[in-house]
Amino acid sequence: MSWAQSAYPNRPLKVIVPQPPGGGFDFVARALAERLAKQIGQSVVVENRPGSGTLVGTDAAAKADPDGYTLLMGSVSNIALNMGLYDKLSYDSLRDFEPVGIAVSYSYTLMARNDLPFNSLKEVVAYAKANPSKLNYASAGNGSGQHVLAAALWHLSGADITHVPYKGAQAAYQDLLGGRIDLFFDLSSTARPQVDSGKVKALALSGAERNPAHPNVPTILESGVAQLDLESWFGYFVPSKTPAPIQDRLRNELTKLISQPDLQDLFRSRGGKPLNLNAAQTKALVQRDVERWTKLVRDIGIKAD
Repeated sequence: MSWAQSAYPNRPLKVIVPQPPGGGFDFVARALAERLAKQIGQSVVVENRPGSGTLVGTDAAAKADPDGYTLLMGSVSNIALNMGLYDKLSYDSLRDFEPVGIAVSYSYTLMARNDLPFNSLKEVVAYAKANPSKLNYASAGNGSGQHVLAAALWHLSGADITHVPYKGAQAAYQDLLGGRIDLFFDLSSTARPQVDSGKVKALALSGAERNPAHPNVPTILESGVAQLDLESWFGYFVPSKTPAPIQDRLRNELTKLISQPDLQDLFRSRGGKPLNLNAAQTKALVQRDVERWTKLVRDIGIKAD
């Protein structure tokens, strides 16, 4: 271990968030950065680098100096889904990045407009099989998590439902609440206020088990229409050439931080499921989702553009 590594960190760290401020990526990145800074005695600056979905920021992190001073906010969308969505991706998630701490996961909630005459996912799928292209679903854009999850569900269940991409989730909500869109999958944390206020109906959850925030809403698996579950996890990654001692230091700091009860309470209050995984479990989770979703996205033929 060189002298420089033993003195790590001796200047501010930067976390690249490949999405604009205000969303799930940004919220988790800032919650972790604030606590990490206190723990290591250096400031941790969050830099939003949106563009081309999540490509611009993720690519910048892949090309950064592997010195432990540039981290990436990684999620299912930029680490797993992009591998299937783009034919020529400038990075390879499993080769170019190492996870140093995954903190929380969120399920997605399938919502329907209030006056849609179906009260279960099973009914929606049965109708969509008998009436191809009559129903439609929104997404926050081609290749977004909302799009890929819904497309995978309709593909696996044999339902024929038309995709209407929007520029971001806000516009999709306006049309869902206005009754102009039938269905919309969004992160359960963002969906929850709309469901709780009674403005939309919750039909299904994408997690492997029910969400305590929506105890009455069944999972896709429970509905029996498809063998499908997805939870979007969020955590910090570093370029894989980062020296092992520095990776270990970051892992140790993040393990301490992620197990703090106040942080876990914050994630739960936003509808998240706090994760407490060791290094091997973290790597296995990332590898499983990258392999599974790359294959599924390619099988369905979803493209980001």
